[in-house]
Amino acid sequence: MREAKLEPDVISYTAGIGACEKGRQWQWAFALLSHMWEAKFEANRISYNAAISACQNGKQWQRALFLLRDIRQMNLYSDLFVYGIVASMCEHGGHKKLVQSLTREMCGLIAAE
Repeated sequence: MREAKLEPDVISYTAGIGACEKGRQWQWAFALLSHMWEAKFEANRISYNAAISACQNGKQWQRALFLLRDIRQMNLYSDLFVYGIVASMCEHGGHKKLVQSLTREMCGLIAAE
């Protein structure tokens, strides 16, 4: 994009994060999300979901949990699928208390619907 003198936007960043997720490149997905923040673009739910999925591919439960907490702080809607991904990663990592906490939050989302 720089070579073509095009300015990135939320859509192009999100597309890049999605491509990194599909290519199993969690490091690059996380880096693109960080670049979005630095460029003062507001990542959306799709951006975060793709980054969390990339973290799943890389078995990066800590980063996925960080991103999920970021989603909540920004009051972005996060679907049950994303909570399930993060809870599953935490379970595989042996973090039962985190799984219980995420399960309670998921139940809260269901009750709110």
